[in-house]
Amino acid sequence: MSYRTVRGRVRYTSKKPERMDEERGREYFTITQQPDGTDVLHAHCEIDDQPMVVRDVVAAMDHHNSAPRDCHVRLSVGHRFEGSGWFRFHNSYVECETLNHRDGRISQRIDIKEPISWMQCHPIIGDALLMKLYDLSQGPGKTFFKNIMLSSPDHRGATGPMLFPLGFGIQYVGEETITVAAGTFAARHFQVVDTAGQLPEEHPPYNVWCTADDDYILLKAGADGYMQTHYELIELEILGDS
Repeated sequence: MSYRTVRGRVRYTSKKPERMDEERGREYFTITQQPDGTDVLHAHCEIDDQPMVVRDVVAAMDHHNSAPRDCHVRLSVGHRFEGSGWFRFHNSYVECETLNHRDGRISQRIDIKEPISWMQCHPIIGDALLMKLYDLSQGPGKTFFKNIMLSSPDHRGATGPMLFPLGFGIQYVGEETITVAAGTFAARHFQVVDTAGQLPEEHPPYNVWCTADDDYILLKAGADGYMQTHYELIELEILGDS
């Protein structure tokens, strides 16, 4: 039996007036949906803005709600090794083994009162998978999730990797039909909100559109404020059993 595989490419562009629609990075991703209900995401991410960031992520999560199981992140910044880390999620604690060029070898264990809902390792495709946390039966609205982990609190994910606990809100706007370079899709529109006080620097307003199905594939996203960045799905291929 073949596994169902979703793979594609996301283009990063700028929306700053002096760089309007200039390509500033790219992301290649593969999601393998396995029979035991596990999705395994492979993502290679490149941010051209200096210092350049290159990130490789392998993350296993629950297909239905994106609850993390384990993941690995390797990071280069400014064309040199920044760090590499392995994360494992249990019902009562989270653990991490990482090596960072500045801080050396680090072991972390954080006790938790409830399982972690989401591990954000900073691939853009993950910003859509994150939206599985929101209960669509509520209709449009907002929910705050307090049990989130990051591999880096930096907005570009350019530090660490290390465990960083926080919470934030997900605002569900509704469904619409949108067209991106990869085609025309029925989409769900979400926003990430309420990051003030959760991060060292509040994240600018962030909108995310994903496919209106069980896959939650990123279609486009955009950060406002000082970032003024845009992300768009430009290639998509789905293989294997449905």
